[in-house]
Amino acid sequence: MNKIEKNTQVYFYNKISDLLKEARKSIVRTVNRTMVYTYFEIGRMIVEEEQNGKERAEYGKHLLEELSKRLKSEFGKGFSVDNLENMRKFYTAYSISETASRKLDMLDFQLGWSHYLKLIRIEDKAERKFYEIEATQNNWSLRELRRQCDSALYQRLALSKDKSAVKELSEKGQIIEKPKDALKDPYVLEFVGFPENKIYSETELEQKLIDKLEHFLLELGKGYAFIARQNRITIDEKHFRIDLVFYNRILKSFVLIDLKIGELRHQDIGQLQMYVNYYDRFVKLEEENKTIGIILCQDKSETLVEITLPEDNEQIFASKYQTVLPSKEDLKQLIENKE
Repeated sequence: MNKIEKNTQVYFYNKISDLLKEARKSIVRTVNRTMVYTYFEIGRMIVEEEQNGKERAEYGKHLLEELSKRLKSEFGKGFSVDNLENMRKFYTAYSISETASRKLDMLDFQLGWSHYLKLIRIEDKAERKFYEIEATQNNWSLRELRRQCDSALYQRLALSKDKSAVKELSEKGQIIEKPKDALKDPYVLEFVGFPENKIYSETELEQKLIDKLEHFLLELGKGYAFIARQNRITIDEKHFRIDLVFYNRILKSFVLIDLKIGELRHQDIGQLQMYVNYYDRFVKLEEENKTIGIILCQDKSETLVEITLPEDNEQIFASKYQTVLPSKEDLKQLIENKE
């Protein structure tokens, strides 16, 4: 067998292998989706049966215990009382209303059962819908979904939006049309492993972000690709280094990130503005949009940022970061006070 024939056979094998792998994925998706629909229907039947026996206070408890015993004997594990209770909660959370049952042909469950077990624990319907949309659109794993929920992504995005935009989050997910849409304040970097009061340098923080790049990209959000760290630029024979450079495919823009320990100074903003101007004039292509600059700092004065930047600014932004998970209650309080 000559080299050409061998390469042809390898190519042929790879095509069949790819087809089988995709078929397996499709089968798994179909099985998972069927299971979710089935659990929803079981939940509906449990709720309706409980309502029929509602005059007896202990009816629901005995119903689940007896049902669990019979299902486990015929179908094996997976039908414990707790799991049946989750199916009941699943139906309750995703039915159209308390008085009208949701028909199966009106459902569009795209996630796995484990994802929905996490989602049904979210009491706020708007928040739950937001995470469901984002998890579906971005193909979040269960681990990624948990991380975004635990880091209060919904509340952090809502902080920078008015009432109509917050409502849109729950209906469409995060829509990115302009640079500000892609920002968070604060950014949560709990994955770097720094305790709240730990003293560290900008270099140490940068290294941790690179070490946990997958986590950092998840926190940055949609469309980000890593380009460089400590990117050197030269102006009049003087060398400067940009901490982190990314590219956002949705915005079609370079995104420069400068890390600052402590409180933000106006000099920091000026420095980032220089980096952004350099990229706009010497790096970005004509068909690409203007470069975005983000300063991640531990503290900032909103007044200082506002006065330092031009009124029509859409390129330079300053956001706080924290290395511990935020309190959802504190963020909700901030949203309520803002309104």
